[in-house]
Amino acid sequence: MIRIGILGAAKIGPMAIIQPASRRQDCTITAVASRDGDKAKSYAEQHGIPAVVTDYQELIEREDVDLVYNALPPHRHADLTIAALEAGKAVLCEKPFAMNAREAIDMVTAAHRTGQTLVEAFHYRFHPAFQMVVDIVRREELGALHTMEGCFDVEIPYRDGELRHTLELGGGALMDLGCYPLHMVRTLAGAEPQILSAEAVCEREGVDLSMKAQLSFPGGVKAKIHTSMAPGVTRKIFLRAECADGSIEMTNPVHPQLGHEITIHHKGQTRVESVPSSTTYDHQLSHVLNVMRGRAAPLTGGADAVGNMSAIDAIYTAAGLNPRG
Repeated sequence: MIRIGILGAAKIGPMAIIQPASRRQDCTITAVASRDGDKAKSYAEQHGIPAVVTDYQELIEREDVDLVYNALPPHRHADLTIAALEAGKAVLCEKPFAMNAREAIDMVTAAHRTGQTLVEAFHYRFHPAFQMVVDIVRREELGALHTMEGCFDVEIPYRDGELRHTLELGGGALMDLGCYPLHMVRTLAGAEPQILSAEAVCEREGVDLSMKAQLSFPGGVKAKIHTSMAPGVTRKIFLRAECADGSIEMTNPVHPQLGHEITIHHKGQTRVESVPSSTTYDHQLSHVLNVMRGRAAPLTGGADAVGNMSAIDAIYTAAGLNPRG
């Protein structure tokens, strides 16, 4: 039985870890930590979590925790993830992995040093629908890959304390939303990009409401990503790849369980596929547990996490902004 402790009484927690764990017989949520004791107690009562603590380190050191889910804002990813790894715990860390590439390197180094599992919570990556897209592109069923486009637009209203609008917490559209299409095009390419250009729109200093970037991958493969959390923006999430003999596009790759389509054009023929399955979060938890048990190699974390944060840093720099942290 894998026992899971949650750092942060976060809104994402029920969907990302609590509900998936409740549907399994080989893991359980044992504790939650929040600096707000009343909030933690209410959260625990609502979700049937046995133990509540108000100190993050106390949760990390608990004997009844094998896996720490770090659901805190990005500015607490590096220090607490490293502390958990050094305490002998596996870690599932929310995206974006860190504030910047330097922190990501420190986290991955700690995982290697301790021999502990460290996975970044890019939940979409573990769903069979996205894996179908990866397989089609990488097997060159449509010919050689030459261009890609990824988009994640969704309105995130400003309010005091909203982490996505707070620079010090790791806010910004690229950090919270754009990290997905960036990760997607890197995954399809199977390589790291050069950032050709980037353009940000900011309402508050340093915090991007929207971001566009042009990327180049080895072999002449080009990509563009765009993301926005601006007021009134229409929700739009897709990934498109153009290849020598056709193209493939996936709508809603982030939450395919809520409905998605994979449209494939090949030599004048078009077909539309979908892959009904459980949630991305169910697949994510299954993957993490398999990695912990030595049954799978991690698909995220490690060099992949460092690569994504390095690209995020480079996009911010190209847009005239400072990387986070």
